[in-house]
Amino acid sequence: MILWKSLGCFSFVFGLLLYSASFVSAGDIVHHDDSLPQRPGCNNNFVLVKVPTRVNGSEYTEFVGVGARFGPTLESKEKRATLIKLAIADPPDCCSTPKNKLTGEVILVHRGKCSFTTKTKVAEAAGASAILIINNSTDLFKMVCEKGENVLDITIPVVMLPVDAGRSLEDIVKSNSIVTLQLYSPKRPAVDVAEVFLWLMAVGTILCASYWSAWTVREEAIEQDKLLKDGSDELLQLSTTSSRGVVEVTVISAILFVVVASCFLIMLYKLMSFWFIEVLVVLFCIGGVEGLQTCLVALLSCFRWFRRFGESYLKVPILGAVSYLTLAICPFCIAFAVFWAVKRQYSYAWIGQDILGISLIITVLQIVRVPNLKVGFVLLSCAFMYDIFWVFVSKWWFRESVMIVVARGDRSGEDGIPMLLKIPRMFDPWGGYSIIGFGDIILPGLLVTFALRYDWLANKRLKSGYFLGAMSAYGLGLLITYIALNLMDGHGQPALLYIVPFILGTLFVLGHKRGDLKTLWTTGEPDRPCPHVRLQPQSS
Repeated sequence: MILWKSLGCFSFVFGLLLYSASFVSAGDIVHHDDSLPQRPGCNNNFVLVKVPTRVNGSEYTEFVGVGARFGPTLESKEKRATLIKLAIADPPDCCSTPKNKLTGEVILVHRGKCSFTTKTKVAEAAGASAILIINNSTDLFKMVCEKGENVLDITIPVVMLPVDAGRSLEDIVKSNSIVTLQLYSPKRPAVDVAEVFLWLMAVGTILCASYWSAWTVREEAIEQDKLLKDGSDELLQLSTTSSRGVVEVTVISAILFVVVASCFLIMLYKLMSFWFIEVLVVLFCIGGVEGLQTCLVALLSCFRWFRRFGESYLKVPILGAVSYLTLAICPFCIAFAVFWAVKRQYSYAWIGQDILGISLIITVLQIVRVPNLKVGFVLLSCAFMYDIFWVFVSKWWFRESVMIVVARGDRSGEDGIPMLLKIPRMFDPWGGYSIIGFGDIILPGLLVTFALRYDWLANKRLKSGYFLGAMSAYGLGLLITYIALNLMDGHGQPALLYIVPFILGTLFVLGHKRGDLKTLWTTGEPDRPCPHVRLQPQSS
């Protein structure tokens, strides 16, 4: 089947490119920066601050700013935050005593002409209860103390707003309207339900892909064994047919995999823009259509009525023999992907993205195979170093984490690249999404699916096999990733940093203990598939 073969090659190449997004994130709300000076009175974390406003007593809108390194910490609960009137500084820079009399208002000032601490001390001396500094751009600048400044006596909160928010408030106050606001910095919950569901999605995806891959190999092994016993001339034809559409990773391709992924990541980083994201969306839709189509055909073929259409073929120019079931499902898959692409900015679009993404991941794991533990070790070891380098080490060269910038889609005007599974954070006051890159599922999944194929071909029971250990190691590694994520206040974490040692360590220890390490490392399959291979490993 030419269609199946082309799908396999495309999925492998696309899987290679999508590995450029391989990390877990929940969005930062606390920013740590050790490069900026800290000292007593000037050692606050840079926290995001919510600024809900009211105009003439009616709710207006909510702005987001960033707190300074100095000054008191803000209240974390909205109900405890005081509603305070807003006043405009005169002069606007607040580098000298304001002309207008203040009686506990929040004062709105412009950045420039003097230091942040000078503005704050002037505002505090004039009677302000807090100070909002308007930045000169839409970004949020980190306000720090300059050398030699005494900041121990600063007792009012300091928050910076982006230029558009500051000008909006300034225009409203100048129109003789009364503006009141609150300042508070809510904390993210220790665990959000979204992370639990994302963990289940990742583990469930590998679980489904593993059983599908093992089922396919098991059927091939049984059929091959029958032909060997009968001495049939169809054996060569069967071997050729069963290998179509399957891409087997080698040591060289495993190394090149990470090299090409690094080059693609740099290209994404340098060329990140709206049009480039659009290209990635088109590529994602193409891969998603093929993945969704493959999964739906396999699922519907389990039913007798649909199976007849799946086994009846029509010769299509260029594509070759295509089943009637595939032709029937294809328009639906295309329409689904197009609908997602058009509506991807809507709040519910994550559902379509996850459906297309999971289908693509399962298809890639069905087609791309790791032949033995040696290749899996090289692949995951390279990926392990790739993750660490592009998430952490890249900051030394590029002054920011290349992986995180690419995954978030910074400078593109979009919410990020589509090669991610994402779920909205349900109980997070800051909103946003919990995300996981495709690479954090596909690469470990290759080794997990290999473990289940080996167990079924070797006729191993569930407890005596390697799949249970590999699957548990992946789940535990991903769980620790989320624990680290929450300890780092949502700062993106390279999931393979935690997953790879667990999976490789588990397989090496179990293989050595059971005497199968040499077979796992070299051949990856038992010497001879048994004709009575069980449908699934038994529990005891």
